Amino acid sequence: MPERVSVEIDGPLAHVTMTRADRLNGLDLDMMRALVEAAGQVRANRDVRAVVLSGEGKSFCAGLDFASVGRQPRRMMLNFLRPPWRSTNLYQEMCWVWRRLPVPVLAVIRGHCFGGGLQLALGADFRFTTPDCRFSVMEAKWGLVPDMSGTATLRELLPVDVAKRLAMTGETFDGNRARELGLVTEVCDDPAAAATELAHRIAGRSPDAVAATKRLFHQAWHAASWRAFRLESAYQLRLMLGKNHKIARRANADRSEPEFARRTLGR
Repeated sequence: MPERVSVEIDGPLAHVTMTRADRLNGLDLDMMRALVEAAGQVRANRDVRAVVLSGEGKSFCAGLDFASVGRQPRRMMLNFLRPPWRSTNLYQEMCWVWRRLPVPVLAVIRGHCFGGGLQLALGADFRFTTPDCRFSVMEAKWGLVPDMSGTATLRELLPVDVAKRLAMTGETFDGNRARELGLVTEVCDDPAAAATELAHRIAGRSPDAVAATKRLFHQAWHAASWRAFRLESAYQLRLMLGKNHKIARRANADRSEPEFARRTLGR
């Protein structure tokens, strides 16, 4: 079986790359498994402080490879089942697993970002794209609904009427329109360079504070005020008692660059 996803560690950054360039990085079942395994590999490495997620070749991901998945109907149906300890099946997990990582994930998008590929990109914390990249909630073309965690991620970024329109029509739009809608973070000619630059900036901060910020915002963003305030206090107290907060304070006092210890938050 050829490799579906590569993971390269470059200092504090993990570069996770889908490697089916000949199929525009279309999602088959093996690639979905490989994406979940890649996230697990990143999670286990506490020296990693950010992930750059991309696709090999000229496209990020053209969505589900129906031809491949359709040849394995039993396996396709079995993967709709959820393990009792998880809220996601395989199709959802390969997108949602990036949301649960204790480090920020930055998606580099070019070429095509369709269907499951778009939902994968939405699982990242930041999305950088070229102006001419093509986007679509493509499931409508096949008479389907977005079912790879898209209902959870689209609602964070779009008004419900806009999300319905995209999901009901499957219309295709470019990177500039995606930015207008709020689906991407930045539009630029070199999204890989922009994503890597931001990843390095984030990697220069306390890895515990970054992990806590990611988790806090996801837990508190739509929570009642009283719960958000409790979460703020709980994370802040844990950080204040941690080693990396002391390192940051010392570096600020000395006007020096902090050398943080390994991340302690997150499995």
